[in-house]
Amino acid sequence: MRLHTMTVLAALALEGCSNGSTSSTDPASAPTAPSENASVPAPLSSTELAQRLLDEGDLGEGYTRTPQRPAAHDHVSVIGCPVLEKLGADAATGADLDFSRKGKASFAFLGGDDSAVSEELYSDSAAKLSKGIGQIFDAMVSCPTYQVASGSTVIDMGTQKTAAPDLGDEQWSQLLTYSVGGQRSVVKQTAVRSGNVLVVVSGSPGLVDANLEKALAKAQAPS
Repeated sequence: MRLHTMTVLAALALEGCSNGSTSSTDPASAPTAPSENASVPAPLSSTELAQRLLDEGDLGEGYTRTPQRPAAHDHVSVIGCPVLEKLGADAATGADLDFSRKGKASFAFLGGDDSAVSEELYSDSAAKLSKGIGQIFDAMVSCPTYQVASGSTVIDMGTQKTAAPDLGDEQWSQLLTYSVGGQRSVVKQTAVRSGNVLVVVSGSPGLVDANLEKALAKAQAPS
């Protein structure tokens, strides 16, 4: 698939971006979700988040930032996964994570299809971030296969839980397989919550693994 297609598909799923869970820990050892009453710093602004996104210098020579595409207006629906359907198409596909403070950047390596990576940053209360991203990841992984219909395009989706690195306060990770028009792509999505900031890195599995810790460190940098 062309780079921009893979990036758009990743956005459809969470990219946000949307938007899957698969905790890296067993329930018995999973970290306790934050309380709504926990004392936490105020959320960062979207401007502050934009300043903490990865850039070409962080990724290395040969990477270029790709322009953000305008939001699609086609009706998006989920087929074959009642839990995701119940959440609503926008939430289920990650087209619109319900966090008001956000920043996003996507990159390509010399136009290579297998060298796409994107990052999303969100900020809100720790409890809201945990509940929002956890609910969506859990719903997605509950349906190993389903379909996403966008306009006249039907995408066959597959999800597989993968282990997330022990970073931040909570972690989620999965592999998403997209099949459409006889072409197949695999995108890894890993999300890490650290306090009131959520980092989501999506793209080629190797690039996600290589840049996740870097993305988290930059997102945590003091203002």
